[in-house]
Amino acid sequence: MNYRMICFVISRILLMEAALLVLPMAVALWYGESAVPYLIPMGLLVLCGAPLGLRRPQRSSLYARDGLAVVALAWIAVSIFGAIPFYVSGSMETFVDCIFETVSGFTTTGASILREVESLNRGILFWRSFTHWVGGMGVLVFVMAIVPMSGDGHGMHLLRAEVPGPTVGKLVSRMSDSAKILYGIYLVITVLEILLLLAGGMPLFDACIHSFGSAGTGGFSSRNLSVGAYNNAYFDVVIGIFMLLFGVNFNLYYFLLTRKFREVFQSEELRTYLAVVAVAVTAITINILHLYESVGASLRHAFFQVSSIITTTGYATADFNTWPTFSKAILVALMFIGACAGSTGGGIKVARLVILVRSSVGEMRRMLHPNAVTTTRFEGKPLGERNIRGVYIFLTMYLLVFTVSCLLLSLEQFDLITIFTAVASCLNNIGPGLEVVGPMGNFADFSAWAKLLLSFDMLAGRLEIFPMLLLFAPSIWRRKLSVRPPKNMLH
Repeated sequence: MNYRMICFVISRILLMEAALLVLPMAVALWYGESAVPYLIPMGLLVLCGAPLGLRRPQRSSLYARDGLAVVALAWIAVSIFGAIPFYVSGSMETFVDCIFETVSGFTTTGASILREVESLNRGILFWRSFTHWVGGMGVLVFVMAIVPMSGDGHGMHLLRAEVPGPTVGKLVSRMSDSAKILYGIYLVITVLEILLLLAGGMPLFDACIHSFGSAGTGGFSSRNLSVGAYNNAYFDVVIGIFMLLFGVNFNLYYFLLTRKFREVFQSEELRTYLAVVAVAVTAITINILHLYESVGASLRHAFFQVSSIITTTGYATADFNTWPTFSKAILVALMFIGACAGSTGGGIKVARLVILVRSSVGEMRRMLHPNAVTTTRFEGKPLGERNIRGVYIFLTMYLLVFTVSCLLLSLEQFDLITIFTAVASCLNNIGPGLEVVGPMGNFADFSAWAKLLLSFDMLAGRLEIFPMLLLFAPSIWRRKLSVRPPKNMLH
């Protein structure tokens, strides 16, 4: 374990977070609010971050386990320091509540302990939603895009540990350049959404807030009733479309820019993603038709909620707690499916589910024809046993964390639907669940230890389980391994 390099990387992240706090402080000053809630964490971040990064270590290499440790520790650190503005401003009662809200922000979950948000200071609301935007593409990817680190070997391990999906690759040869391209695309699409919302008459502040939430697929709103407060079909359509766009693998946008249209149109994951959306929207529209005055209104709410849930954003235009059981069951299923790999969305990911189905069908064929040679293909390429095994291992650990979390949370004495969907919404980075934690509810009634458990689930879900679990493995903290880890330990 290269402790010095780990500390150096984390120092860069802490200093970057201090710089990011300048934006909400500027917003606060613009609206005549105090700058103290931001100056205190900025000072603490500099005091903690500067000593760790005084000198770049001579040995700067990071192996897979180093990358896992850096990512997990970095996300925990930025969440703790990011919670300080909420606590200092008095926006929340306890520091545990502040941590829950911050973790929910950075992991783009959108689950909240706040019963109402419209009374919060503008600076706090801005910081709350800005965490979505920073965390959407990844905290470390953001740092690599702004402050490139020497060498790309360790950068790839950091990217593999942070970016969601079964496979990760560079867009270009240099890791820092790949990070810049990703964030460039991310920024352009975000600005485009802001401009379209402004064109529809949404105030600039609200347009920024809801665009941050759409971009990071987070779901924090500046209104108590979320997007439904506007009751505006134009806003619903614009935000719904952009949520779907941010749920697409960002590599495909790079292919569009480089005119590699064939790779885009032949993407199996994209076709499956859009097909699931189309089927879900159609089914829910028909099922809720009797609740609304027209087919158009039913289609509008169905489209928005399907877009919100499958991309794990969590915005709401209607209280889907009141929808028929069939519609709610579809939304719960979408919670687990999630968006595309390499997007800002959460969930298991469409790519993994396609691979699971293909490999399962292949195994069934082998049972019928033992001597047959079957190959699992994805995106036109054959998958090795290592890739398939990685997907099955992920699913196993995912189900283990989900089951244990449900069992522990059941001690809270809530009903089973609340417990199940609370864990599902946090582990899949959705935001709202059903019943007590539905779109009109919140997580305020959970105890402090339950909020910390759900915070762990949010981090585990955002970082694809392993970085958080491996923090508890004693072997990861040993300076030397008996066997040198392979260069491409992660897939």
